[in-house]
Amino acid sequence: MHWLKVLTVVFILSSCSQGDRGKVYVTSQNSGVSVIDLNTMEVVEEFKVGTFPRGIGLTKDGKYLVTANKDDAAISMVNVKTKAIEKTIEVGINPEFVRIKDGLAFISTEPSSKGKPPAPGEQKHEEEEDEDDDDDRTPAKVSIVDLALGEKVRDITAGPETEGIEFSKDGKQIIVTNEADNTITVHDFMSGELIKTISVEPYGLRPRGIKVSPNGERYVATLEHSDNFIVLDKDFNHIKTVKTGKSPYGTSFNAAGDKLFVAAGKSKTLEVYATEDYSKIKDIQIDGKRCWHFTFTPDNQDILLACGRSDEVVVVDVGDLAVEKRIPVAGIPWGIVSYPPAIGSLDQVR
Repeated sequence: MHWLKVLTVVFILSSCSQGDRGKVYVTSQNSGVSVIDLNTMEVVEEFKVGTFPRGIGLTKDGKYLVTANKDDAAISMVNVKTKAIEKTIEVGINPEFVRIKDGLAFISTEPSSKGKPPAPGEQKHEEEEDEDDDDDRTPAKVSIVDLALGEKVRDITAGPETEGIEFSKDGKQIIVTNEADNTITVHDFMSGELIKTISVEPYGLRPRGIKVSPNGERYVATLEHSDNFIVLDKDFNHIKTVKTGKSPYGTSFNAAGDKLFVAAGKSKTLEVYATEDYSKIKDIQIDGKRCWHFTFTPDNQDILLACGRSDEVVVVDVGDLAVEKRIPVAGIPWGIVSYPPAIGSLDQVR
């Protein structure tokens, strides 16, 4: 009867693995939000939010979706079940990143950014796509919205052109990349008080993506204009600078923390590094255009990468480190997150 018990266990495990894999939500700048069913890897629903949505976040319970709408200077709070916009909240000029933690939404803004993709049908040279004018050194703010109250409760003053937002493992600090003055600023989570400023200029230019390792011991920041990333320890001391392909942006560790993934937009690759020494494992050739942000699936079996200029989400098999599918998503896809929550360039396991 031993073989029967083994078969029973295998059957149970197989049945569990074939359960609902969840959904992925994608913002598209010229349309709205697309919903991808991870069981079929197909778009199953589309709905409108604000104008020119970019950043996206989901509440921990999956009930609300938050999008940063660049042309509205506001965020939309969307009921995931009904797809109704329950609240529109003004946050500041050119909102971009959205991160959600402890019932609060943190939104980075770019008040001096003049860059914008062309209108449908308008031509623009690929090398000029989405280049922001970051000459203005006006300090930008990270707006903080209490989602239960449905209102902005305070701002954090960071550097010019705030971009990426991350939280320390213990939740006590907020880390912000500031494109225009080439700094990373560290702030107290509760008060927003500035704790530390790290200049990246000794290592490169234009910090964009920022990600903490699952164990909280390391931070990685991508430096887009110098084609590299830096590794910092938990106290924000520089450990290493690593060369990448052209224009690295979105980055994330895997859930196990033994690999780092970096989207190199102009190289059209998703790069994989071993976190033991940050040596490169593989360049996954994506061949999509302006592939910036990505999310792991909740079961950590796949990565979905939003490629804005080729109007698609590219699916990468995590085991094989190879492209397995391309999902058409119109309207210049930008932000992407999973539910149940999964690690990615715009989210982390909470």
